[in-house]
Amino acid sequence: MSTLHYGLTPKMKPVSPRRSALIVALDIGTSKIACLIAKLRPNAQGEALRRRSHSIDVVGFSHTISQGIKGGAVVDLVDAEAAVRNAIALAERSANVQVDAIVLSISAGRIGSERLAAEIGIQGASVTDHDIARALAAGHRSAAKQGRVLLHALPIGFSLDGASGVREPRGMLARRFGVDMHLATADLGACRNLMLVIERCHLDIEAMVSGAYAAGLSTLADDEADVGAAVIDFGAGTTTLAVFANGRFVHADGFALGGNHVTMDLARGLSIGLQSAERIKTLYGSVLAGGMDDRDLIALPSSRGEDAPAAVSRATLAHIIRPRIEEILEMVRDRLAASPFASEPRGRLILTGGGSLLTGLPDLAAYMLGRPVALGRPLGIAGLPEVAKGPAFAALAGLLVYPQAAHLEHFEPRHTRQYRAGTGGYVSRVGRWLRESF
Repeated sequence: MSTLHYGLTPKMKPVSPRRSALIVALDIGTSKIACLIAKLRPNAQGEALRRRSHSIDVVGFSHTISQGIKGGAVVDLVDAEAAVRNAIALAERSANVQVDAIVLSISAGRIGSERLAAEIGIQGASVTDHDIARALAAGHRSAAKQGRVLLHALPIGFSLDGASGVREPRGMLARRFGVDMHLATADLGACRNLMLVIERCHLDIEAMVSGAYAAGLSTLADDEADVGAAVIDFGAGTTTLAVFANGRFVHADGFALGGNHVTMDLARGLSIGLQSAERIKTLYGSVLAGGMDDRDLIALPSSRGEDAPAAVSRATLAHIIRPRIEEILEMVRDRLAASPFASEPRGRLILTGGGSLLTGLPDLAAYMLGRPVALGRPLGIAGLPEVAKGPAFAALAGLLVYPQAAHLEHFEPRHTRQYRAGTGGYVSRVGRWLRESF
């Protein structure tokens, strides 16, 4: 965890567009821990996903009940380590590989955004890769703050001699070269303890990625990111946001409210246990009450007090659920208003995360936020199990896409770990290295 002392999370070396790679994605959430193992192979770019240089074929998958995690943060180190070990072991068994390193998502730690501008003098007549690296490094060095760590540092625009709006500055003539950067940061404590859990499992972390950003990478087609879109990752313990404009990740935010708070409201309102409340929410919960919902009764667990009702109507469930969902959507609206998304009248909202599956949520979100709303599902990933094709696993799937976008960020180069196949030894690993390197 030495990188955290410098205010930086681990950064992975981008995958070469001409080489294959094996990527292990791990999503540690409040309600579930999920792992995907996939092979990335160079391929021809598609029309809807032009920015992807590789095809993705899933070879291993697992998901288990989360333990030791609350609001996306570690609250019990021993339980969290055991749950992660279990998820990794199941995924290794299904893919027949031994995992050495993972790409990890994070939704805790009050994720937030900053905008930063840096300007340098050009050493030659035109802008070179070295000039761009110098400008990015100048902005990167001023990003670290006490108690916060840098998750992402992405250029979102360039300027030449004060003229902004330049998208590709290489080879252009100028005396002064500037860069506008988007910095996504999180609390040091949340990142440090998540990293500690992974290190106790004897794994390396290739990169830490904002969960909403990862969800956007897996669910947004290129034209949606170009026009402008906001991804709302509605998790069990947190709700996080990622705003995209002109094909770039330009804003991040989040807060510690999610689907578990709805479950808690039901448990208190109906005087039932949390497991029963979660089941009722999943099977019958809705934010909209229909005309017949007063007559549609749902049986409640029998092990309750004598004065408690034996059944409850769907309308009653909606009346308990809706106020909490409205509170979350109001917080989303306030945060979007403070982002560049407020100036994107054509931008749409994409809902991801397990909480987005609540019946009627897209309609209520469209009404309250005044935007077109759709559920987001992973795009362009082969071999996904049926259970992982929905919004609940969008962030996990996006971690497999992230290595193809890692080149957009300024990072300190480091070598990507090699993965050991369950049937391969030293000679086979050397042979594979030679084939991929030459």
